[in-house]
Amino acid sequence: MTNRLAYIFPGQGSQYAGMGSELAEKHPSSRQVFEEADDALGFAISQMCFGGTAEELQLTENTQPAILTTSIAVLRAVEAEGLPAPDYVAGHSLGEYSALVAAGALSLSDAVRTVRLRGRFMQEAVPIGTGAMAAVMGADLETVTEACNEAQQGEICSPANINSVNQIVIAGHAAAVDRAIALLKERWSKRAIKLNVSAPFHSALMMPAQERLAAELEKLEFHDLRLPLVTNVDAMVITKGEDARTSLVRQVSSPVRWLESVQLLIKENVQTFVEVGPGKVLCGLVRQIERSTICLNVGDAESLSAARSALAGS
Repeated sequence: MTNRLAYIFPGQGSQYAGMGSELAEKHPSSRQVFEEADDALGFAISQMCFGGTAEELQLTENTQPAILTTSIAVLRAVEAEGLPAPDYVAGHSLGEYSALVAAGALSLSDAVRTVRLRGRFMQEAVPIGTGAMAAVMGADLETVTEACNEAQQGEICSPANINSVNQIVIAGHAAAVDRAIALLKERWSKRAIKLNVSAPFHSALMMPAQERLAAELEKLEFHDLRLPLVTNVDAMVITKGEDARTSLVRQVSSPVRWLESVQLLIKENVQTFVEVGPGKVLCGLVRQIERSTICLNVGDAESLSAARSALAGS
């Protein structure tokens, strides 16, 4: 069986000021993505990406369209440079929207408008300070789940991102998350650190956001996918547009099963991953999951050139 290639798309937390500007200057197809996103949103998300402040980019309703737009702009540069087309796509949380645009299931305009609303709905679902998230290092899912269950005490606390064998993010009510951190430290000697996020994403506290987003997703046209995609919510391969819509709805309050998604891709003989978009977060997680894989990140001209050379030689 021949070795396969997957393009993977980052989620929230990968943003940085200046992202996408270099490729937009160099590649007309990348510049066009930013222009289309500006038109769709009715304001210059391009300027926020190229020259906005870290504070502006940190706001969830800005972060989500900014990362998606940059990721698709990077994808267009990748295509223009003639890198091999992927056999599979996947994205982490918000990145699933980028993956669906890449697979032809969603238009860029629809996706960028929807993720701005998604960011707003997620932010508004829980008052500031009510919820929290924390990253747990070196504990398995069973241990983390046990700690969360014991910490709930009538509140919500659960695994939110199952990122790798070494990293699981939990989310829920702030007090319950604090109790889970204390339990993990005292009983299992595990390290857990609170994350600087504005809401407890991928937990049951996001149900109000999920209901609002479901109504918006119902208005959109979803096409069947040109490329198979591994979903966050089930860690399963889909090719149907309707399955993509359902997955995006359920994803809001369900854990991101990234570890299982990558493991499934490896079982499908994917040996090379290309992280398409800002940052290198996903490459770090892929390497934690399976060291023998190759993971290249493409976010600017230099990394694009390096990836092209690496793929030409593989």
